[in-house]
Amino acid sequence: MNRERYERKLETIREAGNYRVLRDVQQNGFLIHFEDREMLNLSSNDYLGLASNPALYEEFRQETDVKLLSYSSSSSRLLSGNHEYYALLERDLRDMYGKEGALVLNSGYHANIGILPALAGKRDLIIADKLVHASIIDGMRLADAEMLRYRHLDYGHLREMLFNHREKYENVFIVTESIFSMDGDTADLQELCDIKREYDAFLYVDEAHAVGVRGTNGLGCCEEQGCVDDIDFVVGTFGKAFASYGAFVVCDGLFREYLVNTQRSLIFSTALPPVNVAWTRFILGKMSELFGYRLKLAKMSERLREVLRLRGFETCGDSHIVPFLCGSNENSVYMSELFRDNGFFVLPVRYPTVPKNEARIRFSLNAAIPEEDYNCLFEFIEVSC
Repeated sequence: MNRERYERKLETIREAGNYRVLRDVQQNGFLIHFEDREMLNLSSNDYLGLASNPALYEEFRQETDVKLLSYSSSSSRLLSGNHEYYALLERDLRDMYGKEGALVLNSGYHANIGILPALAGKRDLIIADKLVHASIIDGMRLADAEMLRYRHLDYGHLREMLFNHREKYENVFIVTESIFSMDGDTADLQELCDIKREYDAFLYVDEAHAVGVRGTNGLGCCEEQGCVDDIDFVVGTFGKAFASYGAFVVCDGLFREYLVNTQRSLIFSTALPPVNVAWTRFILGKMSELFGYRLKLAKMSERLREVLRLRGFETCGDSHIVPFLCGSNENSVYMSELFRDNGFFVLPVRYPTVPKNEARIRFSLNAAIPEEDYNCLFEFIEVSC
């Protein structure tokens, strides 16, 4: 038994400035307590601030007899874990998206490592945006299909690759995020729908960072851009703006049935607890009422980008995820510490999560944070950074 290679690998990680630790934090709404300090939490995926909304919790308790809801399903969905709240939530998702099928899964990671391997076989091609999330990359690696990557948001490059390769494969799956988790920029889904029709391909869109945040009813960029009907697989998560846990895919009824029978991350996982699924359904029913929250997020993120650019810093994107590019890993760590020392909890995102010399601070905005607190952040950037 040789432990030395693990020790050497850890030392290499430390020397590269990539060493990670699990932080002991306590969250209190949009505030976070860390190292005896209270800070604004700007590194959370609770985009609408629902995770700490006491009025919502009380309303849920009044509408739902929580005492009768189990905190464990104790089985996979295909054995004895498929409780009635799954059927109710999936029916609501079908109705809201206007799709034949909806399937609730355990997490966004379970979705992305399960759906693509189930659908894409040896005679198929998966062609994905260069900057798709690590969970999608893992799903592509697990699939038997060939895999290609097109330059980020470069649809001319995508068309060129399809022109050169489409005829070699039975099925082609074009895969993208709608809002990209590191740059905070947005895919042109209408353009992708045109391309998928032109080349007779399937379109798979991961809306993890868009559901709840974009669209009149919070259904994501597919709703905002008016192309729900043209996307074959809309994937979303409940662990971010929905303040819950789990994920979903909406698709044709045929593919829903096929995934139930072939998706390993569904078949071999214990089902979500009834109380969790009931809470998710409750939040889903509130989404159409939260348009004001979505407007506030858009306003604050636009102002933050403007402040960064006026100060001479590099940023990008057009969403509630606002990157502040710092260059080296060391610079991103320094800036993160500077923000934390002044009451703003933000963390560095470093290589290899992002390319070399593109390390950054990633601000994840929260609609529950008061505007005056955002003004303090803007003032700090203008004066002290």
